[in-house]
Amino acid sequence: MSTSGESNFDLQIREIVEEAFERCGSELRTGYDLRTARRSLNLLAIEWANRGINLWTIEEGQINLTYNNPIYPLPIDTIDLLDQVIRRNDNTTNQIDINISRISVSTYAAIPNKTTTGLPIQVWINRQSGQTNLTTATLSTTISATDTTITLSSTDGFGTAGFIQIGAEIIGYTNISGNELQNCVRGQSNTTAATHIATAAVSVVNLPAIYVWPTPDSSTPYTFVYWRLRRVQNTGDGGTYTPDIPFRFLPCMVAGLAYHLSLKIPDAMNRTEILKLAYEEQWTIAAGEDREKASQRFVPREMYIGSGGY
Repeated sequence: MSTSGESNFDLQIREIVEEAFERCGSELRTGYDLRTARRSLNLLAIEWANRGINLWTIEEGQINLTYNNPIYPLPIDTIDLLDQVIRRNDNTTNQIDINISRISVSTYAAIPNKTTTGLPIQVWINRQSGQTNLTTATLSTTISATDTTITLSSTDGFGTAGFIQIGAEIIGYTNISGNELQNCVRGQSNTTAATHIATAAVSVVNLPAIYVWPTPDSSTPYTFVYWRLRRVQNTGDGGTYTPDIPFRFLPCMVAGLAYHLSLKIPDAMNRTEILKLAYEEQWTIAAGEDREKASQRFVPREMYIGSGGY
């Protein structure tokens, strides 16, 4: 007898839903059944993000820091940063990575002079939702694609630093004076700087972002290199997509969906407890495998206190 010679088994969203319904003692029959199951799958993926690190969602990214600019947006699907460094002289012959310490919002707020320039050594990670808030503010004058000071009809409700959206362009700013947004950085988050006419609507965009301190000086190019945890991709509108998970998490996803569906299917509620136990068991197995496996070595630090410093 011979083996198949293949090891690429996977399940599409519809097949995962069918398996979960069967575990609930039911069947996938209608379009609504598939729609409610997709919704539960998306909620399940968010639950996994809250439970801990999913290694397959870790991605490396880089941000080129610019002179006297302390705030930079992160990709909108960023959950959190796991680690980060400042890279100086980024080339193949002279690359130096320097640790940058993560600080809390209260520590950043307590910095008396946030405009101090130098080598960035601290970073506050502002974990915003990415949502856009509509405002009543409009442009007071037409602006070109290169203007770095923007005058609005009102800045009520705007943060002292942050991001706005005008048309398709996202713009960062680092200071407010009256109704002026100052030190604006144009074309943020992969948008394109453009001309905007007076009275154009202005929205506030709550992007996840980093705030570095000191603000970068002009002595050398700085690059902020980070490793981020991103959201698991959505299930999509149909049932033919493959889920954004490694094969080792398929049993956990099926078990988790079956448990969530049992909370919504009246005839399956008598199975909820056993399905929950099965889900927790599969999560423990999958999460235990999905971990860093590099060895760690702990060395105790000895201190002696006595006369003469010994």
